[in-house]
Amino acid sequence: MPVRRAHWSALFAATLMLPAFALAHDVRFEDLRIAHPFATPTPPGAPNGAAYLDITVEGDGAATLVGTSSPVSRAVEMHDMSMDDGNMRMRKLDEIRIEPGDTLTMRPGGGSHLMLLGLQEALRVGDSFPLTLEFAERGEIEVEVWVQEASDGSEAADAHHHD
Repeated sequence: MPVRRAHWSALFAATLMLPAFALAHDVRFEDLRIAHPFATPTPPGAPNGAAYLDITVEGDGAATLVGTSSPVSRAVEMHDMSMDDGNMRMRKLDEIRIEPGDTLTMRPGGGSHLMLLGLQEALRVGDSFPLTLEFAERGEIEVEVWVQEASDGSEAADAHHHD
């Protein structure tokens, strides 16, 4: 009986840890690491959304992100958001270059992000969708994006840098 109780206790503890593992995901392709792609939920009828991820170049050559696409929206554009004299400025980027050894970190609230333009339907917490990233030097990589609240997605993505 004690063995059985220990077995169930271990199984229960492992089950409790599943959400933490489910929130952390990454993709490796050649010398790139794409960590925790996530999007934030949108209200019903919202025309646009945003997605975030981290891209680390672990090799000797830079990586240049030149395009993105997803079936959940008409288009996906790379953007940079900054504040200028108290005004938010959104700028479309033609490419994003990541140098060897560097990590591009996308988070809600500013900086680089991916705009999902012309959403087919609202993004709801718990949903997921494919996103294709096109790199000039490496071709296309498909990742799975999970829809999470901004704080949950950011926290899970930040956890990837502590392993």
